[in-house]
Amino acid sequence: FLHTGVTLMETLISFAVCTIFGLACALLLWSSKSVAQVLEPFLVLLNSLPKSAMAPIFIVWLGNNMKTIIVTAISVAIFGSILNLFTSFMSTDPDKLKLIRTLHGSQADCLTKVILPMNLPTILSILKVDIGLCLIGVVIGEFLAAKEGLGYLIIYGSQVFKMDWVMLSIVLLCLIAALLYGVLNRLEKHFRNF
Repeated sequence: FLHTGVTLMETLISFAVCTIFGLACALLLWSSKSVAQVLEPFLVLLNSLPKSAMAPIFIVWLGNNMKTIIVTAISVAIFGSILNLFTSFMSTDPDKLKLIRTLHGSQADCLTKVILPMNLPTILSILKVDIGLCLIGVVIGEFLAAKEGLGYLIIYGSQVFKMDWVMLSIVLLCLIAALLYGVLNRLEKHFRNF
């Protein structure tokens, strides 16, 4: 229960940070074309880096602790999330944005009346992908820098030939992924009906 709770907590923290930061960055890129032109190539480059190779660098920078695991999980999901959200925001119907501006609406009106409502299904879809990626990132981080958690239990169990621990940890990871996906799926259905 301790290891399951630790993995779940790290996943939820990294998912929350990834969601807030990803949405904020995508909105920043949408609101400023010059910022988007500068940052988009770097985001594509960072998204293509192998995140498991970055984990040892995070250990050196941040130490062998929970912070490293959360940063590793965030790095797995954040760049793709920002790029997908930004692409979705940019593909919003320009006629609707033109209408808001014609009626002397501000950038905030465009955001709250058109961009966010029209892209809500995409945002929820990206969140469903991000929760899985955050869980994968947490497990990668726990493989390398943990003293507790299901990733740590898998590595430790394989080293001492406790295959029942390894298999149980994998089953628990599948259950956590299914549970988190189910919660987001229900949230998506609620917003669709709303």
